[in-house]
Amino acid sequence: MHALRRRLYHRARTAALAGALLLGCLPPAALALSDTGMREALADAREQRWASIDDSAVAGHILHGYVDYHRLRGALPDASPERVNAFITEHEDSPLSVWMRGQAISAYGEAEQFDDLLAVADGKPAGAERQCHYATALLAQSPTRAGKLGRELWLAGRSRPAACDTLFHRLQSRGVIDGEDVWERAMLAWKAKQTRLMNYLLDQLDGDWHTAINTAEDTRRDPESLRLAPECLGPRCAATDGFYRAAMERLTREDTESAFTTWQAKASRLDLSPAARRAIEEELAFYALVRDTPGTLDWVDGVLPTLDSERVRELRVRRALAERAWGDVRHWIGQMPAEEQENSRWQYWLARADAQLGDDAAARRHYQSAAGERDFYGFAAAERLEQPYSFNMARYGFDNATRERIAALPEVRRTEALIRIGEPGLATSEWLHAVRRATPERAQALADYAAQQAESGDESWPARLVQTTIAGKMWDALEWRFPHAYRDTFERFGRRNDVDPYLLMAIARRESAYNPKARSPAGALGLMQLMPGTANDVSQALGLDAPGRYGVLDPELNIRLGSAYFSKTLRRYRGNRLAATAAYNAGPRRVDRWLGEHRAEAFDLFVERIPFRETRHYVQAVLTYRAIFQHLAQGGDAEGVSLLSKAEQSSRYNRSLVMP
Repeated sequence: MHALRRRLYHRARTAALAGALLLGCLPPAALALSDTGMREALADAREQRWASIDDSAVAGHILHGYVDYHRLRGALPDASPERVNAFITEHEDSPLSVWMRGQAISAYGEAEQFDDLLAVADGKPAGAERQCHYATALLAQSPTRAGKLGRELWLAGRSRPAACDTLFHRLQSRGVIDGEDVWERAMLAWKAKQTRLMNYLLDQLDGDWHTAINTAEDTRRDPESLRLAPECLGPRCAATDGFYRAAMERLTREDTESAFTTWQAKASRLDLSPAARRAIEEELAFYALVRDTPGTLDWVDGVLPTLDSERVRELRVRRALAERAWGDVRHWIGQMPAEEQENSRWQYWLARADAQLGDDAAARRHYQSAAGERDFYGFAAAERLEQPYSFNMARYGFDNATRERIAALPEVRRTEALIRIGEPGLATSEWLHAVRRATPERAQALADYAAQQAESGDESWPARLVQTTIAGKMWDALEWRFPHAYRDTFERFGRRNDVDPYLLMAIARRESAYNPKARSPAGALGLMQLMPGTANDVSQALGLDAPGRYGVLDPELNIRLGSAYFSKTLRRYRGNRLAATAAYNAGPRRVDRWLGEHRAEAFDLFVERIPFRETRHYVQAVLTYRAIFQHLAQGGDAEGVSLLSKAEQSSRYNRSLVMP
């Protein structure tokens, strides 16, 4: 009865609304009624409750495709590929087309309707499950392509979806996947600590692999037994590469010193491929440097030029910086490929090394090269040269006619309608699909539209604006990449807690990209990504009620609690914003330990020596963002903008920064 009343109600107003919907000129009251009907229809469509939906009321709405999507999805796999392709073509300018293609591939694959699957596929799909369906469908038409894709999917250290079983069985029966592939995957499973998968795979091998299997099982139980392992394993020594790569990786990660001793004893006697040898030595060199393993540095220096490993080169330079071995800093940066050396980070450290070695002219050249970049090291180089930062900011202007055309685009109207009916996630998907498909000029016009919406106070748009600049690669559009949303709130609570408001904005920008509803996998919430326990503790200290999980998502409360928490952290480090920023990411205990482990050193060396890559990049990004926010707040004036205060730059970073 309820469904019937709804259908009659919608039908009674359909004729009056349909024409206005198509023209896009509904008055606000009628628009609200239309959106209410669409909200209800979409909820029913998701649950496949078609008897509750008045199709005539939905047909003219800008979001009718979302209801049609669920109808067609529910009809799969019985719906024809022609019908699916017609939907994809009709909704090409919407993410609905991408989603429908994926749904059809999954449904046709599960039903083994492989001709239908190939009729809707437009190449290799995303995701292992759909790729397995696609490769299985290709077996009849293009067995070589199917085999190539199937082997790529097979060689993984973790279990694959059930959709891959048929593909793998057929490829094994045809000999495309052979014993060597089974062994290789078993070794990948070993490295990934997937013991059950490893055992399952080893059980598939015949007696020719008996010695290799026993050796792998012995070494897995006792990594030290690797020293006694045969130097030829498997038929035609086919297991040797995979075994030693897996066994050495596990031993290297568990006991680097033992791994180094073992490799020194066995390396010259092993007939390994160049790729396998490089992989083993690259991993060993990396961990030897990370863990400062005694007696390994000369070996690392000898093998490093053969590895072509950016991460090991980086560690070697950082080791030289820790030892203040400025000649080694210059030498190892000089061993980098030219493109890598040109990075502002390495130009800066080349300049520091040159200055320490007395070559002031070379130092100035390298500082000047770094100072052209808009990043931490570029700004630090500009400080050394006592010149303004290079913000390299681009500005875009659009007239009213262009803005009206953008506002009238179907994808923009769909985005706005999805926001109105309470579907912000779908709205963002719709919006970013439009940006990624757009020409650079249209993407910029879409960003301008997003900026206008963000200015209007809609809290979902600042984050969408930031995502627009990323999707459109608008790296120089600083006013869009760093919107001043919530600035009044940041300034108010910054003053109340004696915290730099630009730094608070920078933290929020880095933590959540200004998404007030952001939730991390670890459970951090909101603009400033507060953990619930931290939010409760700070609330109690401020005399506030515990906010609960959803209260922390309120932007004003999140900023209030986050700024109060940061203020406490700042006091712990005597007002030093660099140390407090590191602690906001890694926790005060770790930062206390890092400061205690270091001798008194300059701020740049302290940052470079932070052992966690995530925290090292976090500190650099937040301080850079802080400078950008200050620059924008000053109307694009670079005067007085700095990464750190003079006191923070001249401070010696050691245990003395920590309040007792």
